Amino acid sequence: MAGKDIRNTAFPNNTYGPMNRTSLLTSIAVLLIGLVAGPALAQEPSSSYPVGNPVGVPATPGSDAEFEPASSNVTMYGALYSAESCTYDPERDVIVVPNRGAPQSARTNDAFVSFINHDGSVRTPRWLGVQSPSARADLDPPLTLNHPLGSDIANGTLHLADQDGGTSEDDPGVAVVRQFDLKTGTPVGEIRIEDAPWINDIEVAEDGTIYVTQTGEFGEDADPSTWRVWEIEPGGTPSVLIEGEPLRQPNGLGFDGEGRIVVVNYGNDEVLTFSRDGELVQTETAAQPGGDGLVIMPDGTKYTSSVAEGGISRIRPDGSTELVARNIPSAASMCYDPKAHQLVVPMNPNNGLAFVELTGR
Repeated sequence: MAGKDIRNTAFPNNTYGPMNRTSLLTSIAVLLIGLVAGPALAQEPSSSYPVGNPVGVPATPGSDAEFEPASSNVTMYGALYSAESCTYDPERDVIVVPNRGAPQSARTNDAFVSFINHDGSVRTPRWLGVQSPSARADLDPPLTLNHPLGSDIANGTLHLADQDGGTSEDDPGVAVVRQFDLKTGTPVGEIRIEDAPWINDIEVAEDGTIYVTQTGEFGEDADPSTWRVWEIEPGGTPSVLIEGEPLRQPNGLGFDGEGRIVVVNYGNDEVLTFSRDGELVQTETAAQPGGDGLVIMPDGTKYTSSVAEGGISRIRPDGSTELVARNIPSAASMCYDPKAHQLVVPMNPNNGLAFVELTGR
C-alpha cells in the first residue's frame, strides 16, 4: 500500500514518486450542496492535543467560538493532496488518508491526515496537521509530519511511514516511522531507520512488530541490496529481514491468514509470500506489473493495484489471476473499506480517491 525515493529519481516518466518533483497538482476541494439531508457530524473527542474539527466552523480548534457542524444539506468532497495510502478506522467508521502535502524541497512538515466517508465525502478535512507548518513546533508535543507514504492502524495507534531530510541534493533523507494516538492525535513515538533514505509501505503485526518496505533504487544499474523489508521488534531497533532478489523494488506489504509476510513488487508482476523468518514460501503473479497496494481478504484472496498501469488484480487462493478494474490513474497504496465492501485507491498526484466496489463477501 498505502512510497518512494526521497530525491525523486526513482520512477520513470515521473508518474510515481515521493515528491513528483514540482508537478504536483494544486489540491482542489469541491463543495456540493445536496438535496438529501445527511447525518450530523460529531465533534472529535476532546483532548489537550489540538486536532482539526470535522466539517463545520471553526475548522481549527482553540478559538472562542463553539464548534458547529455543517448543515445537513451540505456535502463536501476533496481535502486530499498527493495522498499515497489509506487505512480504515473501525472506531470512527471512516477512511484515514495521509496527505503528503508539498515536497520536502518546497516545504517541510506540510503533511496532514484527512477522514473520508464511505461515499468519498469529507468528514474531517484536516485532523492531524490542521496547523500551518510554522506553528507545529509550538504544539505540546511538537508535530512533525513531513511526507507520509504507507499507513496502518494497530492497537489504537496510527503508524505512518514518514521521512526527514531530502530538502536538497545535499540533505540526505532518513526514513522515520511516526506513531500517533488514534483517539487524540497525540504523537506517541517515532523510530528512525538511519540506513534507509525512505520507506514505502508499513504493516504492524498483532504483537507490535513493525514491517516496512524499502523500494530502493530503479533503473538498469539499480543496486539490489537497496531492495529491502525491514523488521522492527516492539521496543527494538530496525533490522533488515529480507534483502535483494526475489524482491524487485518491493512496495505493497501485508499479512496473510497464517501471519506470513506478503510483498508486492513494483519492478515486475510478482507477489511474494515469506515466512516471518524471511524465507520465500510462495510466488504469485498479478495481472499487471508495477504493483503498489495490497489487500488480503479473510478467505485468502489478494487484491493488488498497479501504480504503473492502473489496474486492480484479484489473485484467488488457487493462484488464478484476473483484472477486475482498469485505468485508474496512479493507483497507489489502497485499503479495504469493510463497511461498504470496497477498495479505496489513492491516486497520488491526481489528488483523489477511486472506489472499487467488490462483489460477493
